[in-house]
Amino acid sequence: MLPYSTAAEAEAALGRAMSYAEGAWFRYSAGMPDYYLYCHIVPMLLLVYTLSSVPLALFELGAPSIALRYKLQPRVKLSPSAFLRCYMDTMGLLLVTIAPLHLVSYPAMAGIRTGLPLPSVGETVAQLVVYLLVDDYLGYWIHRLLHAKWGYDNIHRVHHEYTAPIAFAAPYGHWSDVLILGAPSLVGPSIVPCHMTTLWLWLVIRQIEAIDTHSGFKFPFNPTNYIPFYGGAEYHDYHHFVGEHSQSNFSSLFTFCDYLHGTDKGYRYHMANLVKSTMKMKGAATTTMATPRSEAK
Repeated sequence: MLPYSTAAEAEAALGRAMSYAEGAWFRYSAGMPDYYLYCHIVPMLLLVYTLSSVPLALFELGAPSIALRYKLQPRVKLSPSAFLRCYMDTMGLLLVTIAPLHLVSYPAMAGIRTGLPLPSVGETVAQLVVYLLVDDYLGYWIHRLLHAKWGYDNIHRVHHEYTAPIAFAAPYGHWSDVLILGAPSLVGPSIVPCHMTTLWLWLVIRQIEAIDTHSGFKFPFNPTNYIPFYGGAEYHDYHHFVGEHSQSNFSSLFTFCDYLHGTDKGYRYHMANLVKSTMKMKGAATTTMATPRSEAK
């Protein structure tokens, strides 16, 4: 809760006038306990999950001829009821796993501040970079352990029921799997505390990223294509395609952990073969098109 009862007191403490964003934050949070602000994470993540996933599902179901151009596994087609079932199952799972996790994890976030001033753009970006790197490194090793026989057979296999991922299935899995893989996203903010608004932004970005990598689509206009070392949907889709026996592409965000530890070799071999096959097909098509002209001469 902010220690100011009026905007004038807040500006006196700042020694300057509040910015528009700071004024909006003051009006919203001044009388609200910090824990309530922290609990905003739960409805926020549920809303982001729905708003980010539903358009992709509607696109695939409503315009299949267009969607097939961008589908990474176009032969796999799900019915509307299968999409709905995945959504409902996952929403129920999030309510009994992620919601309690965030509600009880507040003590670990003791350094999160809610006051003024709001963080600068530079501070926010620097903290987000730290959170991305910490999450990626921890997530890599946890995910890799979950692909050991016991971890996969008893926990992680549920998530791999979708060998061709869809956005709704991003957080789908065994309840313990969701908790285990969700925990690294809170480690960064616990060791490098930030403002509550930065925490909200970080968890929203993390949710959108998970949906993006499980979307099952490779869009040429996706802005994430320009992020250095970002894995993306194609990278993670291969991991699901191989399934139980996958020993490749464990990183959820970037590609360098897999590269450094040699767990991207299967994927690189697969992509090299795809390039060769594409070149052969193009070569055959060119020869076929040229044949009539040769015969005409």
